[in-house]
Amino acid sequence: MSSLITMRLWGMMRKESLQILRDPSSIAIAFVMPVVLLFLFGYGVSLDAKHIPIGIVIEQPDTATQSLAGAFERSEFFRPLHFDAIQSAQQALDERKIEGIVWLRNNFSASLLAGHEAPIGVIINGVDSNQANITQGYIQGTWLAWLEHYAASRGQPLAMPVNLQQRVWFNAALSSQLFLVPGLIAIIMTLIGSLLTAMVVAREWERGTMEALMVTPLRKSELLVGKLAPYFVLGMGGMLFSVALAVWQFGVPLRGSFWLLLVSSALFMLVALAIGLLISIVSKNQFMAGQLAIIVTFLPAFILSGFLFDINSMPGWTQVITYLVPARYFVAIVQTLFLAGDVWPVLLTNMAALFIMLLFFFSLVWRKFRKRLD
Repeated sequence: MSSLITMRLWGMMRKESLQILRDPSSIAIAFVMPVVLLFLFGYGVSLDAKHIPIGIVIEQPDTATQSLAGAFERSEFFRPLHFDAIQSAQQALDERKIEGIVWLRNNFSASLLAGHEAPIGVIINGVDSNQANITQGYIQGTWLAWLEHYAASRGQPLAMPVNLQQRVWFNAALSSQLFLVPGLIAIIMTLIGSLLTAMVVAREWERGTMEALMVTPLRKSELLVGKLAPYFVLGMGGMLFSVALAVWQFGVPLRGSFWLLLVSSALFMLVALAIGLLISIVSKNQFMAGQLAIIVTFLPAFILSGFLFDINSMPGWTQVITYLVPARYFVAIVQTLFLAGDVWPVLLTNMAALFIMLLFFFSLVWRKFRKRLD
C-alpha cells in the first residue's frame, strides 16, 4: 500500500517537474526575476546621501572662512558651490540647483577670534523632509569636526560639555546596500513562492488539466504535496541563487549560520507557496491570480515588512497590520543573519511566527481544496 502511494506521489511530482521544464515562465520567475530585482535595487536604489550640492556664501574671505569652506569641500557628503552673495545662493536654492546654503557673514572671523559667538547661517530645502534632515545632520557634523580642528590648531581645548564617542555595529560603513539586499531576498522569495503556485495552478484550471487530475486515484494530500514539492525545490534554488549574488556580487557579509538561513528560508517559502496555492484555489484564473498575488503578497511585503520603511516610524494601527505580513518576520531573520549573526531571540521568535502562519495557511488550503469541480 505504501509503495502504491509512493508511486502515485512520485508520478505527480514527475509530471509537475516536466511541466516546469516545458514552461519557461516558471524558470524566469525563479531565476531571472531575482537577478533583475537585485541589480535594480542593489545598484539603482540607495538611501545614502552623498555629494549633496550646497551653496557656500562667504561675505568676507579670510583664513578662518576658507578653512571652514575647505572642510565642506573635503567631505564626501557635499559638493560645494561658491556664491558671492546670499541672493544668488537663494535663487540657486529656489531652482533646485543646490539643497542647502552655508552662510558665513562678514563678522564671522572677528567674532570667532574675539571668543564670542560666531553664528553660521544655514538654509536647507525642506521639500524632501528626509533629505533635509540628512543634510542638516551632515552640516552639523562637518561644522563640529572643523571646530575641533580649529581649536587644536590654536592649542586650545574645545569647550564642549559632552564628548560624544559613537560606534556603529553590524553595518559600520552605514551602507544602505548592505541593508537593502538581504531584505530584498525576502521580497524576491515572496514573489517567487506566491507567483509560482498562483499562476501555474490557475493555468491548469483554465486549460482543464486540473479536471483530469481530479479523476485520478490521487488523494488530496498526494495531490497537494506533488503539486508543491517541485515548486518548493525551484523556489529554494532561486533563493540560493539570490544569496550567492548578495554575497559575491554585492559583498554583503553572511555572519550567521548558512544552515539557519536555509531552514528559515524553507519555512518562509512554504508559507509563500501556501498563500499562492490558496489564491489559485479562490481565483482559478491566471490574470486574477497574478493580480491577487501582487496585491496580497508583494505590496504588503514591500511596504509593511520593514524592508524599505522602518516599522517603528509607522502609525500604531499600521504597525498592528504588519504582524499579518509574513515577510515582516523573514526580513528580520535575513537581516539579522546577514549583518548581525546568530541572534537567537530574534531568530526563534520570528521563525515561530512563520511556523504559526504556515499551519494557518495550510489549514485554509486543506479546507478549501476539494477533489471535485463545484
